[in-house]
Amino acid sequence: MTSQLKTVLLLGLLSGLIILLGGWLGGRAGVIFACGLAIVMNVGSYWYSDKIVLSMYRARELSPGDAPFLSDTVRDLAARAGIPEPRIFVAPEQAPNAFATGRDPEHSVVAVTEGILGILSPEELRGVIAHEIGHIVNRDILIQTIAGVMASALISMANMLQFGAIFGHRDNNGPGVAGGIILALVAPIAAGLIQMAISRSREFLADETGARLCGQPLALAGALYKLSAASGQTPLSRGNPSTAEMFIVAPLFDTDRKIGALFSSHPPVEERMARLRDMAI
Repeated sequence: MTSQLKTVLLLGLLSGLIILLGGWLGGRAGVIFACGLAIVMNVGSYWYSDKIVLSMYRARELSPGDAPFLSDTVRDLAARAGIPEPRIFVAPEQAPNAFATGRDPEHSVVAVTEGILGILSPEELRGVIAHEIGHIVNRDILIQTIAGVMASALISMANMLQFGAIFGHRDNNGPGVAGGIILALVAPIAAGLIQMAISRSREFLADETGARLCGQPLALAGALYKLSAASGQTPLSRGNPSTAEMFIVAPLFDTDRKIGALFSSHPPVEERMARLRDMAI
């Protein structure tokens, strides 16, 4: 199954859960209320996503003269991708990592940490930048925001359903007190799992897009290996779990081993590398 198709199916699953809980809560009115609340909660983070995350990591913008190779690489790959040249930022972090942000290609940013500049070869750094531009081309910030809106709506409805099951009156056609409590507990977990699955799917797609843009899948695979190994030893000093899915590798801990693949925002690095090696054949 392609990453794009998997994303569509997962978003459809989130939509189905919203409709299901909304119907139990109070039909169309319940759905509209929860979705409206979620949109208000998430639209600001989408519109100002670049300012929020860049401020969080104290990143500063680079001029072309500050890092000529990095600037030339971003300019070349953006031209290959057919998008405006993103602004380049560097975060004062020794943990080697990178991310892309911005609400659309016209307002996009590619950010790297100081640590990544000293650990990768020029070819590997080019692969990382291509991966991040892949996220911009594929509009992953928008897709993740849509998923966030749906998940927030689902969680809001679950909270209302739990309150109603405990303190309200349900007729015999409803899920009842026990059913309402179970749904209220299960829905947020399901929403989180679906969000993580969407994030992993977009990482695979960005790997594929980036490998095609830079023309060196093995260089990107080598970068992922180095970054994954280093992130396990040097996590981000200002790391925030809410931004973990933005980075090219998990920035805080090795999620593959510690909490299981289902709860990870990133696919296993070994699987990503294997796919990239297959592209090089």
